[in-house]
Amino acid sequence: MKQPTSPFSKQQLLPQEETLEVLKQKGELFIGLPKENQYQEKRICLTPDAVNAITAHGHRVLIEAGAGEGADYSDIEYTNAGAEVTNDVKKVFGCPIILKVEPPTLSEIEMLNPQTTVISALQIKTQQKAYFEQMAKKRLTAIAFEFIRDEDGKYPAVRSLSEIAGISSVLIASELMAATNKGNGLMFGNISGVPPVEVVIIGAGTVGEFAARSAIGLGANVKVFDNSITKLRNIQTNLRQTVYTSTIQPKNLLKSLKRCDVAIGAVRGKERAPIVVTNTMVEHMKKGAVIIDVSIDMGGCFESSEVTDHIKPIVEKYGVIHYGVPNIPSRYPKTASISISNIFTPYLLKLGEDGGLENSLRFDKGLRNGLYIYHGILTSKAVGEWFDLQYSDINFLIF
Repeated sequence: MKQPTSPFSKQQLLPQEETLEVLKQKGELFIGLPKENQYQEKRICLTPDAVNAITAHGHRVLIEAGAGEGADYSDIEYTNAGAEVTNDVKKVFGCPIILKVEPPTLSEIEMLNPQTTVISALQIKTQQKAYFEQMAKKRLTAIAFEFIRDEDGKYPAVRSLSEIAGISSVLIASELMAATNKGNGLMFGNISGVPPVEVVIIGAGTVGEFAARSAIGLGANVKVFDNSITKLRNIQTNLRQTVYTSTIQPKNLLKSLKRCDVAIGAVRGKERAPIVVTNTMVEHMKKGAVIIDVSIDMGGCFESSEVTDHIKPIVEKYGVIHYGVPNIPSRYPKTASISISNIFTPYLLKLGEDGGLENSLRFDKGLRNGLYIYHGILTSKAVGEWFDLQYSDINFLIF
């Protein structure tokens, strides 16, 4: 009897390897880096080394001429790294992805093409309703880098800039105490036989930790105040040595402020920094003492603080020198640029690998946390509540 013939070959009947659908790459990224025009902003999002890594992966970078000069990077360095340099601002803002340190101004948003992706800081406290309305009109997608989370749930950009601000606060204080700057003539450095400089730090977060680390490294006697026992415990662990720590009790704090040569404010609040040191407490401080209020961008934690700038950074009140510049990291634009660039580069390379922003947002919760506008739809609860605007949950829009 004749065997029935099978419609399949012997090879087809054998168990086959399972093939999974692979996401197709959606081509190269085209990134625009405009020059920062905001007052005293000298940082840039990508260093020439970062541009080199990005262009080596087949992506394009278009940079406005002179954009890196504030951070001491020349146009030729960017050209050698594979970037295209242009004087045409509109051409840069015409790129599908725009990278900026400061949020774009209303006139810059006007130059953007519809459906552009903007990655920059948001600085929610300085924004107006019109900013979000104009972004929605252009159907832009916008990511705030200060809200991007890493795999540990931390905010890498905020931490990085806080580290710089903490170290800077001690370096600035040491400059201001020099007699050449009309200071009290004291020097950090633990000179044999000379009592060390006394430093009071209010706030035991990242800024406080790095300020303490620098001050201790320069031989100062450091006292740290914070109302969180966990943060005080962490700072002891991270500094790997015992430092004076205390909760913020007015009597204890006043006693330390009376003796200190430098007081650093590094306390943050939800909407504004709480005022921890009153005018009366400042009046009791030594003449010629220095206050560095790093919290000034959130209103300041010293009642006597006021906002200053890099050109006129100090004011004197009650015989005490007050430093109240909000954007401390831009004082060291090269270090700050390298730091920001280190955060951006892996994300941009990942965007290319994932086949575009849509896929990256789908799989990366931390990146999704930084998203506040998606194709013109507001997705940030914080922004929606702050400005009384309608917002949608991104999880319903992406999946």
